[in-house]
Amino acid sequence: GAKPAILSRGHGGSAEGPLKVDPNTHSAAETGDEPLLLANFAPTWIAKDRVEGAKAALAEDPDVLILDDGFQNPAIKKTASIVVVDARKGFGNGRVMPAGPLREPVSEGMKRADLCVVIGAPEDQQSFANRWAKDIPVPILHARIQPLPTGMPWQGMKVFAFAGIGVPEKFFRTLKELGADVRGTVALADHQPITDALFARLKSDADRAGAKLVTTDKDAVRLPKSQRLSVLPLPVRLVFEDPEALTSHLARLGVLPKTP
Repeated sequence: GAKPAILSRGHGGSAEGPLKVDPNTHSAAETGDEPLLLANFAPTWIAKDRVEGAKAALAEDPDVLILDDGFQNPAIKKTASIVVVDARKGFGNGRVMPAGPLREPVSEGMKRADLCVVIGAPEDQQSFANRWAKDIPVPILHARIQPLPTGMPWQGMKVFAFAGIGVPEKFFRTLKELGADVRGTVALADHQPITDALFARLKSDADRAGAKLVTTDKDAVRLPKSQRLSVLPLPVRLVFEDPEALTSHLARLGVLPKTP
């Protein structure tokens, strides 16, 4: 029921901002791929300078401003901070870079958190809880990524999949769970530009395998429009195990607007 705005740094895009993203006119090369997707759901702004971006977004008087990947940025005082974790990967080996994947120790980061959302299958959720629950002093909510029904007959379809997301294997696993006949996969770097040469190689590999090219929504927005007709995107959404608990926690933290 809130009127949100989203603020991103526009990772991978050339625009400095503040810039309000228009999915009809902007490209992923300008804004980054994620803001282009987000702009289909709520007013989305990009800015390399978080404070200037926040000022621009707040000028349109949203109820709530959502900072994408803003947990460790101290420039803006936050009403609430939500840490999102992949259940299978967890916090890696628990060590800080370069010995591990973390920017800071879990115990230190969680002191600033208000809520933790863990995403993954039930067995991965359990493994995560066994390893990390003791280090998380805030409420934990459970969620999973779920493909949207598109009417596409994935069962038995011969596909060649590519993805440039944080964990490409999750996308490939989802296709297999849908029953697709995955003839090949290519894991790209997160946000990797899809050049003409790279696309030609992917298309050639798919043709040799007698398969249809498939990718994520996020990767699809990085494709030139002329190439998108050759690729099937698989749209997904985040589904919470207990949506009412999410609403309750957000209301408790003062994120949601007060009802009259």
